[in-house]
Amino acid sequence: MKLLQIVTLALVLTHSAHSFAESVDLQSSKVIWSGSKVVGDTHTGHIKIKSAVVNFDKETPLSGQVTLDMPSITNTDLTDAKWNGKLVGHLNSPDFFDTAKFKTANLKINKITKLNKDTYNLIGNLTIKSTTLPVTLKSSLVKKNDNTKVLKVDFKFDRTKYGIKYGSGNFFSNLGDKMISDEVAVSVELLINKKKK
Repeated sequence: MKLLQIVTLALVLTHSAHSFAESVDLQSSKVIWSGSKVVGDTHTGHIKIKSAVVNFDKETPLSGQVTLDMPSITNTDLTDAKWNGKLVGHLNSPDFFDTAKFKTANLKINKITKLNKDTYNLIGNLTIKSTTLPVTLKSSLVKKNDNTKVLKVDFKFDRTKYGIKYGSGNFFSNLGDKMISDEVAVSVELLINKKKK
């Protein structure tokens, strides 16, 4: 084996020895979505996290992955049960996320680089309805106490790039006040518990 190969292998093994996955508290973590008409109502709700992992090298985050349970999508702003049910049913339908067919969405972070004390740049991929596109996002990592920290990512995505074109003014005309914004806002907050030795 050439010297360069030996050195590279040693660096990989050393890096692997120091990196580890922290435990994400799925019950305390949350994902909030927000969507709106171009003129008019804004709706918000939650989506349950199916699984999540954040890989660290000591206190430095390296990579991670969050998988969402899409059929769990809820609405939190409509208090009328009938209208709430209609909206949630529509979001689950093929017009939007088609959750009977596409049960999960996935945010995979391949690389995390530090920008300043608590802010990081995330590079990865977002998968919705089997379409995967690259994303670059900003995040914050805040230490709550010696055993717990919170990784928060706020971002927006263009739903039409994932095949969700219903009510989009870029694909349909004469929508009037029924036109829906192409952008969906997402806030991900992961509560991370320090791995016990």
